Amino acid sequence: MSTQVILPRIMQIGENASQDIPLVMANLGCRRPLIITDKMMVKLGYAAAIQARLAAHDIQAEVFDETVPEPTVASIQAGVEKARGGDYDCIIALGGGSPIDSAKAIAILAKHGGEMRDYKFPRIVTEAGLPIIAVPTTAGTGSEVTRVTIISDEKTDEKMLCVGIGFMPVAALIDFSLTLSLPARITADTGIDALTHAMEAYVSKKASLYSDSQALEAMRLIAPNLRRAYHDGADKAAREAMMLGSTLAGVAFSNASVALVHGMSRPIGAHFHVPHGLSNAMLLPAVTEFSIPAAAERYADCARAMGVAGAQDSTEQANAKLLAELRALNDELQVPTPAQFGIDRQQFFDQLQVMAEQALASGSPNNNPRVPSAEEIIELYKQLW
Repeated sequence: MSTQVILPRIMQIGENASQDIPLVMANLGCRRPLIITDKMMVKLGYAAAIQARLAAHDIQAEVFDETVPEPTVASIQAGVEKARGGDYDCIIALGGGSPIDSAKAIAILAKHGGEMRDYKFPRIVTEAGLPIIAVPTTAGTGSEVTRVTIISDEKTDEKMLCVGIGFMPVAALIDFSLTLSLPARITADTGIDALTHAMEAYVSKKASLYSDSQALEAMRLIAPNLRRAYHDGADKAAREAMMLGSTLAGVAFSNASVALVHGMSRPIGAHFHVPHGLSNAMLLPAVTEFSIPAAAERYADCARAMGVAGAQDSTEQANAKLLAELRALNDELQVPTPAQFGIDRQQFFDQLQVMAEQALASGSPNNNPRVPSAEEIIELYKQLW
């Protein structure tokens, strides 16, 4: 059985890669970009730096900075109107996963119309939107190399998974220097998100030899460097490893899909506004323990790639060390429980049935080595308390 691999047409990787944006635009034949970003990227001067770099090549770029964390149908609408109202031939998506996910949705809706719900999975979006040049500023989501975007419907509290080649950026500029200013909390949450992407891609039922190679290398890069980047944001070597690891993890899960952690994570984010990486981190140890019996050798490979188990360890020993590491990582990176995050226990328990149904409806749990029932998902949610 063959595997279809879809990647950006151009990937520029390394320190100061973002400064090569005029060259990348020239290679794509683009001259009229709209920068889609958030107010923090404007405040930090990153948007202005790209504008100045483009201006030196006689390219004027306008900025839309109203994207929000965990983008919603309403939050992208102003961007859709902005993109429709200008004579733009491409979008520069600058920021973490939320601005890049927002840009993907805006690029499709601005060109083809309709509502976001029209593009929700199981529909596969093959039509091309406005070309996207992704410039990630966090080492986590891998959105710059994925054919996926997630937009919340605030009316139904559902995180809509939207998938297809139409969402894949045409170019990605992977510049770790843009992550040096990230605060520790975002470093932790996005870093565990990337680790989850790599692990889930590796154990996914849709894994292939190609996605395995990307996932294993991502774990080798992320696991030894996440704590370093968390404790010392100026550690360039750790930041570089995290950035490339995040991108490779994005390549892996874009081609092998995510699994149960992500399926369960999206409803927590939609109902209780927990950042995506944080809800993944809350779930990763419990879901891994649940899943190991169905893919013990694969999870042991993860432990060895992460450097927490050696070749001399048995599969059982490696998996014990993997679970210990995931729990220790959450402790050291101060990942809160739902209660510590501020979620009301009764409200959480009242939503369990709906969240379990939404998790299953996303399709992601079907990729898990051990496919759960709704009742088993509810029990896993309860374990978080």
